[in-house]
Amino acid sequence: MATIAVLGTLDSKGVEHAFVAECIRGRGHEVLLIDVGTGGPAQIEPDVTREEIADLGGIDLKGLVGRQDRGECVSAMSEAAPKMLLRLQEEGRIDGLISLGGGGGTAIATAAMRALPIGFPKLMVSTLASGNTAHYVGTKDIVMCPSIVDVAGLNRVSRMIFSRAAGAICGMVECQNSDESGDKPIIVASMFGNTTECVNEAKRTLEEAGYEVLVFHATGAGGRAMESLIESGMVDGVLDITTTEWADEVVGGVLTAGPNRLEAAGKAGIPAIVVPGCVDMVNFGERDSVPTVHERRTFYIHNPQVTLMRTSVEESRKIGEIMAEKLAAYTGPLQVLLPLRGVSVIGCEGQPFYDPEADEALFEVLRSKLPGKVMEKDAAINDLAFARACAQALLAQLR
Repeated sequence: MATIAVLGTLDSKGVEHAFVAECIRGRGHEVLLIDVGTGGPAQIEPDVTREEIADLGGIDLKGLVGRQDRGECVSAMSEAAPKMLLRLQEEGRIDGLISLGGGGGTAIATAAMRALPIGFPKLMVSTLASGNTAHYVGTKDIVMCPSIVDVAGLNRVSRMIFSRAAGAICGMVECQNSDESGDKPIIVASMFGNTTECVNEAKRTLEEAGYEVLVFHATGAGGRAMESLIESGMVDGVLDITTTEWADEVVGGVLTAGPNRLEAAGKAGIPAIVVPGCVDMVNFGERDSVPTVHERRTFYIHNPQVTLMRTSVEESRKIGEIMAEKLAAYTGPLQVLLPLRGVSVIGCEGQPFYDPEADEALFEVLRSKLPGKVMEKDAAINDLAFARACAQALLAQLR
């Protein structure tokens, strides 16, 4: 039997959360009702009150409510609730978390969910679940379920959705971790379609040496997720072969991972291999979506939904400067490997993005600003020899 936290604004949506709680109890689990409302009195009695959450978060709840600013109330609870949920999880008092909400409730509940570790069951039934949920999910494994109708009372549709959601969170807490990797040390790796062969070969070499390799797709969200996992302390080594997200960050593409990419490994002080993989390309959507300012540039249609643009000499130099600045701050073992014959499949000689001048601008910055940290290889990024060199360099650091 598990204990599932049912969190919500119980002043306005207490009846709905009470229904979910009963569904959970009906499946044999216990419930911990948590109130994050800031309006009128709770419709049902909570196990954890809004006052307790406010005290833990250092919030003057009476003053906050007195100002009658709903946005300020939601923001304050979004900061306080994560502290309470993390404490409950660390104390072993809860095994899963479910919430129902509209805009404010979703913001508060998902903030709490993002504070919980990966693998901890978390389910959000929301009126906003069918749109862009990136800022709600972040880099965590939050399950977003569309509420279909508003979370405003019980009816034939909402009862069906809420009861299924209750069954889902029960199934999540009942599911045992079937991990068979045991205590193998973890290595994280970044990959793109244009670096797949390299990462797969390096992964094979590392797995043969007894490591578990977790591969992240360098699409913005993937890079952020990898950085988050490194920050968690679970990771022993980093194989950052595909740093392409910096091209999107610098030039304005759609797959940026934000300005903090490449920082986590340095702060963690763990061994890292870094390659400027696929920084020769910026990602856009359909061809017509590319800003007109780039009209005279070199493009490659990866598929009907993805248009790649070749980075220029100046852009490559700027990417190199940013990467060098990030990497210079690393406190652990670091090796930067340069594939001199191309940083992507389509950046090699005879391919659409072949531009040795742009590549050299990138390489020269990294050489000059990271003395003693750069290893050059007369190979393309997907050559097996280069992949094995990356893996062997990381193994040497780990030893």
